[in-house]
Amino acid sequence: MGKEKTHINIVVIGHVDSGKSTTTGHLIYKLGGIDKRMDATTPKYSKSRYDEIVKEVSSYLKKVGYNPEKIPFVPISGFEGDNMIERSTNLDWYKGPTLLEALDLIQEPKRPSDKPLRLPLQDVYKIGGIGTVPVGRVETGIIKPGMVVTFAPSGLTTEVKSVEMHHEALQEALPGDNVGFNVKNVAVKDLKRGYVASNSKDDPAKEAANFTSQVITVAGGVLQAVEKKDASGAKVTKSAAKKSGK
Repeated sequence: MGKEKTHINIVVIGHVDSGKSTTTGHLIYKLGGIDKRMDATTPKYSKSRYDEIVKEVSSYLKKVGYNPEKIPFVPISGFEGDNMIERSTNLDWYKGPTLLEALDLIQEPKRPSDKPLRLPLQDVYKIGGIGTVPVGRVETGIIKPGMVVTFAPSGLTTEVKSVEMHHEALQEALPGDNVGFNVKNVAVKDLKRGYVASNSKDDPAKEAANFTSQVITVAGGVLQAVEKKDASGAKVTKSAAKKSGK
């Protein structure tokens, strides 16, 4: 795909008073680096405040499955320009990369295109002159025109007529691509948000009786792992527990 781009995410942590939550837990998701505004600390460019935030945010990262040692924590001041492109004498205690250097150091993860197709639907549209168009993000595998897909959990099977991303037709879509794909002889009412499209000829997705997952909730800016399990051994969210009366 000639116009393929690599996307990264950066969490920018604004300084708050020592001892207060940075409320960044809900932002720590598929991130490529972490920055902090250091000209607003007391005193300015405080190493102790930097260390405090690194310790706090590292605990969040571990809870959601990241290794903090592999993620750069870059103290910056966008207002003053410290550590953005060139190393700042105001932060001479910091020996890591500048923001620009940290971006250059990021390595693109390998896309799991060799695994069976899994494409959870985010929505389904009826487009005049085209037909039914489910949209979603390719998580694993590839999707391409002519492929016969099965939607779980309904088991509905149909052929993909075309695949588009940003209004451009694709010969195939890879993991990470947000796409819309036109399907044959399927009404909008037959598909729902949350259905999963998969290749009918390569380990199609099936309905599961139960499964185990890691659930993270944000309460007052603090990440909390929900460990409650039902009789089958699967973890249950607090909202699900309320509905079931557990």
